[in-house]
Amino acid sequence: MTRAAEAVLRAERRRAMISVAFVGRDRMGRLNARWKGRAGATDVLAFPLAGPGRTLAGDVYICRWVAAREARTRGVPLRQELLRLVVHGVLHVLGYDHPEGAARMTCAMWRRQERYLRRLR
Repeated sequence: MTRAAEAVLRAERRRAMISVAFVGRDRMGRLNARWKGRAGATDVLAFPLAGPGRTLAGDVYICRWVAAREARTRGVPLRQELLRLVVHGVLHVLGYDHPEGAARMTCAMWRRQERYLRRLR
């Protein structure tokens, strides 16, 4: 997971201090409710932060339980889905965003994410 985050930062030619935390379904549900106003657990949440000396920093939270469910639905190994979520979270910390709904999987951020994921396999 560390290698995935570092690979994205290198490819984007950016420096950032990023923490990645794996949390349970209940904790992710509380985070999602508090910060996004949505009920239930989600797969990944990312929070860009101002680090020391105006450096970029961010926190990425990943719910393994939701990731496992998504991996089964997509027919991919859990490891691949977790890598996807790390890449996705790092891109959010770097300022990328995507639309909600079906358009999410065809947007520029998603294509960038999948390109990085292919390099990591």
